[in-house]
Amino acid sequence: MGSVTDLIDATPPASLAVVSSAAARAATDVATGAAARSGVQVVELTALDDLRAVQALFDSIWHPAPDNPPVTVELMRALTKAGNPLTGAYADGVLVGACVGFFAAPSGTALHSHVTGVVPAAQRRSVGRALKLHQRAWALRHGLTTITWTFDPLVRRNAWFNLGRLAADPVEYLPDFYGPMEDTINASDQSDRLLTRWDLDSPAVVRAAAGEPRTVDLAVLRSAGAVPVVSAGPGDAPVVTSAPPGVPWLVAVPPDVESLRARDPALAAEWRVAVRTALGGALSSGAQVRGFAREGWYVVDGAAPRRAPEAGRTAP
Repeated sequence: MGSVTDLIDATPPASLAVVSSAAARAATDVATGAAARSGVQVVELTALDDLRAVQALFDSIWHPAPDNPPVTVELMRALTKAGNPLTGAYADGVLVGACVGFFAAPSGTALHSHVTGVVPAAQRRSVGRALKLHQRAWALRHGLTTITWTFDPLVRRNAWFNLGRLAADPVEYLPDFYGPMEDTINASDQSDRLLTRWDLDSPAVVRAAAGEPRTVDLAVLRSAGAVPVVSAGPGDAPVVTSAPPGVPWLVAVPPDVESLRARDPALAAEWRVAVRTALGGALSSGAQVRGFAREGWYVVDGAAPRRAPEAGRTAP
């Protein structure tokens, strides 16, 4: 049986010591085209009025607690003065999305993307992808090779966007990273996050930027012996099972955890624990997440522990 890497359209990240001017120009052309197809103009923002508009946009998306906004105007002002990228996406002159990042370790090679948001009316137009590709081009022009960010591993559409459409790679599971978040999206759920790395000029990322996402053939994986270690059982509750050594793991997430949190917080919490224990345990043991199937499954290589840790409801 081939390895999980053979079954997924993926290329291990390359070590990039130098960013070529050709790569930066190509990334800029790709970003410009993505923005045009999304019907937006993506620009860098530094003026106070623009930063206030970004904070208002984020507030309209997350409706955060008054003492815990995603980012403040004062912080954005300091970040942009220090040379960090802050971009906005405009449709017909109206701000519909924004992205805030800052330089990260290792110094001179990495950027951390702290928050990206798109208003609901502009979603499903690939505005978020246009913002990320603009950020990628900016980073390459400035000699950076990597962008990192975090996302909630239970949000299926974000997992597909990050791992499939952008071809980024999860590198660390962060339990309750921000603590309780009293906003309408997180709904007081524990703020588990996947720390994700985007190797900006790796072959997989270049292909994804050109419109060829990293895909997973779930049927082929199953026929090759992949084992669901977290799956939906009776009542849509998570069921955890063990896996034999050396085979890929499949870790399911619910179709819409945000709606589930509002409808059944206890069930959403079961999914949180099940995915945290399986996926977090795999990453901490040295396993790698190789991709995400659009059907709702993380694919983990066979280097994880031989048994899935006990969590949720265990299958007989």
